Amino acid sequence: MNRPTPQWPLPPPMSLALAQARAAAEAGEVPIGAVVVKDGVVIAEAHNSPRDLHDPTAHAEILAIRRAARALGDERLADCELWVTLEPCAMCAGAIAHARIARLYYAASDPKGGAVEHGARVFDQPQCLHRPEVYSGIGEDAAADLLKTFFRERR
Repeated sequence: MNRPTPQWPLPPPMSLALAQARAAAEAGEVPIGAVVVKDGVVIAEAHNSPRDLHDPTAHAEILAIRRAARALGDERLADCELWVTLEPCAMCAGAIAHARIARLYYAASDPKGGAVEHGARVFDQPQCLHRPEVYSGIGEDAAADLLKTFFRERR
């Protein structure tokens, strides 16, 4: 696991992912946003929408991957980057592997539900057929603050 030093200002894709996370919070969804980039160009953006779409699989990563695949006309997202505000869960990590995403950048770690550096550690399993390069901690404070505020306001 590569851990770059947090950068200020944030890279544009993470800023867009955080904007998507804020949009999710405004919609009453858990504030997680994701952006897919290919060759330096944003090809898809999404935020968590399981409540709105009545779909438990409508995580930000899944929606962004679906939109990117549609935009490229290909189920393989080789040479693409996924920028997301929270460590992906097992379902999303599996989708990242199946889509053949080249690089995963995420902001905040998720000791409770994450499956990249926590829990199932999907990419470390011998059954995982593709392992993206993984970079964490980029925009971690901003993403964590969004999540903490969201849940504090609901308790």
